[in-house]
Amino acid sequence: MIEKISSWRMKFFLWVGLPVIAIIGLAMSAPDVGPAWQAKSGGGTAGTFTAVSEECGRRSCTWHGDFEAAEGGAADVILYDAPDGLTAGGTAAARDTGAGKGVFSAEGGSTWLLVTGITLAGALAAIAWVVIVVRTITTRRRDKAAIDRLARTPVQG
Repeated sequence: MIEKISSWRMKFFLWVGLPVIAIIGLAMSAPDVGPAWQAKSGGGTAGTFTAVSEECGRRSCTWHGDFEAAEGGAADVILYDAPDGLTAGGTAAARDTGAGKGVFSAEGGSTWLLVTGITLAGALAAIAWVVIVVRTITTRRRDKAAIDRLARTPVQG
């Protein structure tokens, strides 16, 4: 009974879990890898982030606010790697590197590592899933060919 449950769970993970991990990892994080690394190296447009509201989840909080640079600003963006002690109405130096939803704190942080890790996990899941699909198809074709050969072999008796 336990073997059947384990086998069922493994099949579910291989055929459903891996593609979901791949899609989430690649679709949601891959577009922000370049901007995160650019912010890590100090690139992008410098400006000031003004905190408007804080949204907290189970493990972390995210600051929403306005970013203003010399060339213009953006409203309702997220501040990645917000500095400790930021309060509503407070400001922080930030960099706009083209990330989809926000700007990065000029003080730095570990968002680049998280985004890179999630993207790599998505890429590895996609590669593993493709390998599993190809191996399954190849094995089934080989088994079918073996069955066809055996079906054509006369029975001796």
